[in-house]
Amino acid sequence: MVGITSVGVYLPVYRLQRDEIARMWAGRSAGGSRAVAGYDEDTVTMALAAVLDCLARGGQSADGLSLATTTAPYKEKQSAAIVAAAADLPEACHTADFTGSLRAPAIALKAAIDAVRAGSAKNVVVVAADCRPGAARGTLEQTLGDGAAALAVGSENVIAELEGSYSIYNDFTDFWRTETDTFVRSAEGRFIDEVGYLPTMQAVVAGLLKACKLDVKDFTTVVYYAADARQHAALARRLKLDKSQVQDPLYGEIGNTGTAAAPLMLAAALDTAKAGDRILFIGYGDGADAFSFRVTEEIKKVPQKPVIFGKLAGQTVISYGQYLTWRNLVPVEASTLPERPPLSLQSRWRERKAVAALYGARCKKCGTPQISQIGQTARVCVNCQAKDQFEPYKFSDKKGVLFSYAIDHLQPTLNPPGVNGVIDFEGGGRIISELTDCEVDKVKVGMAVEMTYRKMFASRGINNYFWKAKPAADFSLEA
Repeated sequence: MVGITSVGVYLPVYRLQRDEIARMWAGRSAGGSRAVAGYDEDTVTMALAAVLDCLARGGQSADGLSLATTTAPYKEKQSAAIVAAAADLPEACHTADFTGSLRAPAIALKAAIDAVRAGSAKNVVVVAADCRPGAARGTLEQTLGDGAAALAVGSENVIAELEGSYSIYNDFTDFWRTETDTFVRSAEGRFIDEVGYLPTMQAVVAGLLKACKLDVKDFTTVVYYAADARQHAALARRLKLDKSQVQDPLYGEIGNTGTAAAPLMLAAALDTAKAGDRILFIGYGDGADAFSFRVTEEIKKVPQKPVIFGKLAGQTVISYGQYLTWRNLVPVEASTLPERPPLSLQSRWRERKAVAALYGARCKKCGTPQISQIGQTARVCVNCQAKDQFEPYKFSDKKGVLFSYAIDHLQPTLNPPGVNGVIDFEGGGRIISELTDCEVDKVKVGMAVEMTYRKMFASRGINNYFWKAKPAADFSLEA
């Protein structure tokens, strides 16, 4: 039995109201909001958050990681390797980037299934993440959104077994970006629908139904990619789906999240699925891939904590000006403070475990954890003064509380003012960390925090990622 063993999602806390966009350009609003990645987030950071969520729910590691995206931060450097290192996956983990098409997650999913079937991998995580930009005053500026979703594929503890799949390709140009394009371009709407999208999706569904000897009515839920709500509804009519079969695409709340859109919907479908349900999953882009999944009894063992709907709450609304500056779409005045020293690739390599997965050390004699300043090695225990008696200890997966903090109005940041705090971790250990995803007036001593991987700054074209603290669910060191 091969199929999906776990799912994980990540949605940014920030929302840009479509009314705000329409007001700026004296245009028409599509209503609702779109999810916006924070000023320190990108495809890599969102993908990591989804992967960690997926692995935590599945209770296992992975020997394969595939990242599907059309907005990788590098043109020549693998993003999946960055995610794997931050997730602290084994060095023998196979990593791959799937790019260049919105169908990338479906292609990666098929490759993962084939790898598990062939025995070359046991547990492969497929993660999709995107931050696609739409040009100002255009339709895509309102419809696009940011987010990530991860699917673990394996042969044990399968919650959704693969029954069959079917794939077709179609060299059809509907949405594209060239090497030099900043924004996504698109063809005319009716041409996209009537010549490309609808015929392609109908053909792949027909092929799957024939191969699996099924009828569309046999599916409890149908999950599929569409550019927007209108196109999504049009395909439902073409396939003659009952309203109860159509998975909510969440376009009104978060927008079209690109490669992450269909996987996010699949995660939402599994949120409410019951054993015996059959799910049709379809990815689209230069062709289509269709999968038939059957929900197994293992779904009953999945924690009832919502995978996606719980992440739709607690939104922070931002202004259009914040959106423009966070995406570097308008220049802002540079800080008058001294420039940061250039990033040292050599020192980053030496400290790669500490930088990537926030490793510190724990005393073998008394068990006290501690974090040393990057570039320094812990030799003496702060508690029992034992010398050179340490073992590696990871802090990135630990929660903590805010011991103290300072608000810095001079700190160079795209979301001023800067907030820096002293964090006490559960089990011991302390770190001085920047706080993110927080409202300054709600920051208080004793608040629960957790660590999150973010982009600190860029130097010589290299993104410097590290860990920050962000507000977490209720937690206390005494609990």
